[in-house]
Amino acid sequence: MRKIKIALAQLNPVVGDITGNARKILGAVKEAKSAGADLVVLPELMLAGYPPEDLLLNSGFIDKNIEVLEGLAAKVRGITAVVGFVDNKGETKGAIYNGAAVISGGRVVDVYHKMCLPNYGVFDEQRYFTPGTGALNISIGGVIVGISICEDIWAPEGPLRAQAGAGADVIVNLNASPYHTGKEALREEILFTRATGNGVAIAYVNMVGGQDELVFDGRSLIFDSVGTMLRRGAAFEEELIVEEFSFKPETAKNGNSDPLSGARKTDPIDAEQEKPDGQRCRVREVKIKGRRGVEAAGGKKRARPKPPARLTLNEEVYGALVSGTRDYVRKNGFKHVVIGLSGGIDSALVAVIATEALGAKNVTVIFMPSRYTAKESFTDAKKLAVNLGVEFIETSIEKTFSDYLELLRPMFKGAKADVTEENLQARIRGNIIMAMSNKFNSLVLTTGNKSEMSVGYATLYGDMAGGFAVIKDLPKMLVYELS
Repeated sequence: MRKIKIALAQLNPVVGDITGNARKILGAVKEAKSAGADLVVLPELMLAGYPPEDLLLNSGFIDKNIEVLEGLAAKVRGITAVVGFVDNKGETKGAIYNGAAVISGGRVVDVYHKMCLPNYGVFDEQRYFTPGTGALNISIGGVIVGISICEDIWAPEGPLRAQAGAGADVIVNLNASPYHTGKEALREEILFTRATGNGVAIAYVNMVGGQDELVFDGRSLIFDSVGTMLRRGAAFEEELIVEEFSFKPETAKNGNSDPLSGARKTDPIDAEQEKPDGQRCRVREVKIKGRRGVEAAGGKKRARPKPPARLTLNEEVYGALVSGTRDYVRKNGFKHVVIGLSGGIDSALVAVIATEALGAKNVTVIFMPSRYTAKESFTDAKKLAVNLGVEFIETSIEKTFSDYLELLRPMFKGAKADVTEENLQARIRGNIIMAMSNKFNSLVLTTGNKSEMSVGYATLYGDMAGGFAVIKDLPKMLVYELS
């Protein structure tokens, strides 16, 4: 029996922090080794962070990530690691590649270049990367492992079929797959189709954490070759997922006696979209001695951990908002945030998300009443602040508002009061919270929802002023549901 224990490390890198990301990788390698893993797989572009965007136009950045990779490799022994990084060594001179380094015995033994580069939605990889030209299988203790990166497994014309045809037992897939509602079910459908259509097990590792406008939800997945989901990682949390695979001896493959490597089924998606040249990629193979040999992962079989409970739609949206807010604030060098609290539901929800993301001591809310502010607004705002334990500041804008009206009176002579005077209040409030931001190095969180933004129900330089719009993607009804 050929066996392998694979660890998937779903981690939260910081774009550009190559040294810090390397420390995270080494920590995961150490943990995987302690768990008895033969192979540990890190997310896509883990070393550089994802998406690195125009950092990729800086040759020094790319050289630095390769230099750190080589130093990291020297510390990886007794286990094989597959690490996402940016490579500049390939068939095309001057090109760069979205790469996966195979590290074993203290060195990089081979590199795979991503073949299918997404260029839709939030992805812009064809702007920077050149596609790879050959798939890669490696052998660890007699188990054949195919290496692929993100879109390679999503695209029907990707390298998986060639890898399976060349004898791969399991495909490991490195991902930076951002969250959107419904993404979990879509991933599971794709992986089920790829596993059953090609007769291979799949170990899919995904990044976690927020980066600018993207949030990565983790939820790494492991499927066997008959489409059974073996493991599912936690949502929005760093985690190491470890799974042991058993495969019958290779000699059984030709007789189709191994259920994991029998005749390849027809993938209905592939059948519709397969490119005319069919199996177009050359499969290379690198022989790597298993850490514990062919019978390495033997011994008493432990019960498989119970998978985390599936989140409801509202739970996963809320988790994404908390994760995205936490990482946007911290990865941009801030510790503290300030929020204009009106007593309404939008600013209340933003305050709750910020408190969970950053802790109450790192949140200040400012209530800024005018002559039009209802007493109930103060009562609700104050109660919310007390319940959350955040700093509450009340400062009236009435005098400033009156001064503005007096200043503008000669210029507005003969004109009726309209939305202009209403917008003055929002802009005064915007000035106050931005002053707090400047003085105390606090990031302003804006509170407008998607419904309001869509119809222009917001004030430029007023309630739109700030550094991060927490609920800009939430329609008003979803604001109510989450609240």
